[in-house]
Amino acid sequence: MNLSNCPQCGKVYVTNHYKLCANCLRDIEDQYRKCVDYLRQNRRCNLNELSEGTGVSIRMIIRFIREGRISTKDAPNVQTPCESCGEPIRDGTLCVGCRSKLSRDVQHMHEDTRRKEGLDMNEFGNTYMKDRSKFDKR
Repeated sequence: MNLSNCPQCGKVYVTNHYKLCANCLRDIEDQYRKCVDYLRQNRRCNLNELSEGTGVSIRMIIRFIREGRISTKDAPNVQTPCESCGEPIRDGTLCVGCRSKLSRDVQHMHEDTRRKEGLDMNEFGNTYMKDRSKFDKR
């Protein structure tokens, strides 16, 4: 039996896969239920209204959305900030602009790696073969 301190309240608890004590886990589930119930009654609310109406922090609501526990399909005004630039987005963690920038950066890294590998091969492998082919023709 492993014991650990709860990161939220500091109490000692038996370690579980949630990494929270039973009381804190119950509090989080209560906050989740409040959010879901409020969204069912007020589908047009935004993130701030949801937080004010339920008393749940915006950070916790964003966590529920990112974990996939709260769906934004039926709540068109609930938008979370992009993790990179902070622009409001409906789903995912990055906005379209940041996703495309990340994609371009990764593509450039792959191209640079291929280019570097190509230079290394030309520098050592192909140079020798060119010289060798000149000698074979004589």
